[in-house]
Amino acid sequence: MKNMTSAQLYLRLLGYVKPYWREFTASVLGIALVAITEVVLPIAIKPFLDGTFVRKDPMMMKWIPIGIVGIFFLRGLGSFLGSYASSWVGNKVVQDLRGEMFRKILALPTSFFDNSMTGNLISKITFDVTQVTNAATQVVNVLVKDSLTVVGLLGWLFFLNWKLTLITFIMAPPIAYVVRIFNVRLRRMSWQSQAAMGEINNVLQEAIEAHKVVKIFGGRQHESKRFFDATNRFRGFIMKQAVAGALNVPITQLLVAIATAVVIYKVTLEASADQTTVGGFVSFIGAMLLLSSPLKRLAGVSEHLQRGLAASESVFDLIDQEAEQDTGAIQLGRARGDLVFENVTLQYPQAEGEALSNISLHIRPGETVALVGQSGSGKTSLANLIPRFYQPNSGRILLDGHDIDQLKLSSLRANVGIVSQDVSLFNDTIAANIAYGAQAGLSEAQILEAAEAAHAMEFIRALPDGMNTLVGENGVRLSGGQRQRLAIARSLLKNAPVLILDEATSALDTESERAVQEGLETLMTGRTTIVIAHRLSTIEKADRIVVLDRGEIVETGTHAELVARDGVYSKLHKLQFSEAH
Repeated sequence: MKNMTSAQLYLRLLGYVKPYWREFTASVLGIALVAITEVVLPIAIKPFLDGTFVRKDPMMMKWIPIGIVGIFFLRGLGSFLGSYASSWVGNKVVQDLRGEMFRKILALPTSFFDNSMTGNLISKITFDVTQVTNAATQVVNVLVKDSLTVVGLLGWLFFLNWKLTLITFIMAPPIAYVVRIFNVRLRRMSWQSQAAMGEINNVLQEAIEAHKVVKIFGGRQHESKRFFDATNRFRGFIMKQAVAGALNVPITQLLVAIATAVVIYKVTLEASADQTTVGGFVSFIGAMLLLSSPLKRLAGVSEHLQRGLAASESVFDLIDQEAEQDTGAIQLGRARGDLVFENVTLQYPQAEGEALSNISLHIRPGETVALVGQSGSGKTSLANLIPRFYQPNSGRILLDGHDIDQLKLSSLRANVGIVSQDVSLFNDTIAANIAYGAQAGLSEAQILEAAEAAHAMEFIRALPDGMNTLVGENGVRLSGGQRQRLAIARSLLKNAPVLILDEATSALDTESERAVQEGLETLMTGRTTIVIAHRLSTIEKADRIVVLDRGEIVETGTHAELVARDGVYSKLHKLQFSEAH
């Protein structure tokens, strides 16, 4: 996000209020009504006291009390309207910002998530955005109400005695200086407290997700200390904000009180010299005292404003992140599955070496190609380029003769299915997890057919609620083999012509692997399939095996050809064979 001034930031934030201008206007009008009634009270005191205690006017004695009740009725009406409408608009703004942030997260490239902590992203949506509410609506209401009140009361004070009123303006420059000093500190503390909240969320998420590791390795004390340190840092920044906010108001009030004391002293001198009436004296003193509360709120509003502006920067920083590039215009339809890599090179940001170097490979429609190599050889990197999770630094990838950069992302990804070792399931029913996303509208019969082909119905039938069984967070209620079979069923239902199998059976026991392998064989039939496997026994039947080493293709051939060649693949195969026995 470009560096924006506070004014630019605030105007952008108010842009989210614009769609609800009617409700916001109602809020401002309600608050303005409260401000008007607050000014009317000291104005009404002068004729009431002079008319009743001095002139003994019966009309004044009758109507002023009724007028006071009417004033407070209008005040209550304005207060309700202002508070309710302001709260309604504020919550709508938060909802809209959260929606926009979530949509942006769904549109961000994979590389963004590689360099971001999940806890920080969650903190932005759950915590930072709530800090925006006060800046978007409440601050405006305070400014409107209290500014009108201050202007109205000062106007009345000028009318009563302009010379004395001018004394109050002597304190304006020192008050402005104090507010400015505290604003800078409040903004800085708000930034740091938001970062600290992100750290809390991150520690919390890691401890929950890795709770088994924490238990088995005795990490409770370590994680407790990490969490305490994170919460203590957050508490420290919050207390620094509290100190700044707490000092801001009393210092401002003290300066105002000095001016007020001087004015009251002068007024009492005039009253003793009969230069003002009783009503005028009480009205002037009352207006002076009533100035204290709105000035206090105006001084304190900077705390909420700076906190909201700091939160706005955090929110807009996410919203302004560049989404995935989708400049392609070609809608491919169903692809044949002809894949060509032409001199493809990939280097990740901040990485020292290349993940892939000058890769050229042709995978024919319906062919099964296995990618083999040691960890870090570039297998997964190569597969991740197909659905454009990452962009190569040079070279190009063709699908059915089309550069995939020229294809619409939705069109490209509609033609690609993925089954990986780390299966992602949602806390929903089995049926909803199989028929996910674009497949959500498919019939129950089609879902059952996909589950049957994936050998998933074997365990689904045994569940109490069958297809309507909730799988828990990321499928925690299912075994590894069951989760894999649901992932296979999901890809079968999608029926994409290009399939990527990334270590799909590496974490399974023998029995589960057999069931999953049968499902995979059904899934692979008639599809262009890229298989990534550490266990070479699972890819012996592949049409071709491509051996990668340090981002380069070093061997290509069938299992028999590569074993006979006695090269890199043969050594890997012998090593695994000896380890297995």
